[in-house]
Amino acid sequence: MVWGREFFVILQLDIKQIGMGRLIADSGSTKTSWVLVKDGERQYFETLGINPVRDSGEAIEQVVDSLPPLNYELSTINFYGAGCIEPYSQAVREVLEHRFPKAEVHVESDLLGAAHALCGHAEGIACILGTGSNSCLYDGEKIAENVSPLGWILGDEGSGAVLGRLLVGNVLKRQFSPALCSTFEQETGLTRAEIINKVYREQTPNRFLAALVPFLSRHRDNEEVHGFLVGEFRRFIVRNVASYGRNDLQVSFVGGVANAFSDELTEALRLEGFSLGRILKRPIDGIADYLTT
Repeated sequence: MVWGREFFVILQLDIKQIGMGRLIADSGSTKTSWVLVKDGERQYFETLGINPVRDSGEAIEQVVDSLPPLNYELSTINFYGAGCIEPYSQAVREVLEHRFPKAEVHVESDLLGAAHALCGHAEGIACILGTGSNSCLYDGEKIAENVSPLGWILGDEGSGAVLGRLLVGNVLKRQFSPALCSTFEQETGLTRAEIINKVYREQTPNRFLAALVPFLSRHRDNEEVHGFLVGEFRRFIVRNVASYGRNDLQVSFVGGVANAFSDELTEALRLEGFSLGRILKRPIDGIADYLTT
């Protein structure tokens, strides 16, 4: 993952003038995955993330301007993104309409994108477990119910940011065993003062905290870590998924955290009386399938 504010394109494309196409984006706070669809073929690229709740119009413009040149016209742009709810989504729409004036622009939430990717046209419970977390009851076309995630301070249970927050809290308060606390300090090299500074004084502390999740992945076979992960995923289910009252539906996920801890997530679902549907590390292909088939 990339932690920083500089804007760049990870993969440059050599796109020739081939006529009209559809541009699809799935954007989180950290990165945006883009796919260009034309004549049944797909080309992929990435930029930094866009979140209009957090980002200014100028910052959004910088990300869009980092796209490779598209030497032909787009017919449609479908942008699904974190924070893309009214009135914030208007900022993204305005930037895209300015950059691609002949395209029909649709801006929707990343949660609807996850539902499209995971469930297609079928009813289901769709969830995001990445840097942040979210969930919804999906009726096959639209979001029927949504328990507000509330962000990483008040909510976002099971997310990378909250797992990281609880991890460092348990280490600093010595709630884990001395051996596990020592291992954390040795592997990360972080001091108490550095952690406090990064969380309370620097920008995007949620990204810093989510960046600590690989430590949990490396030690997932540790009994303490395993119990910690299952417990936090159960908390996500109880405080979010269970509110829909639909134990008959499978629960599906997108996001790096869900992908990294599928076993622990499956166990947590079973303990709370739910079953796992599918897990996608990134939803962009599923979204493209939904929109183009």
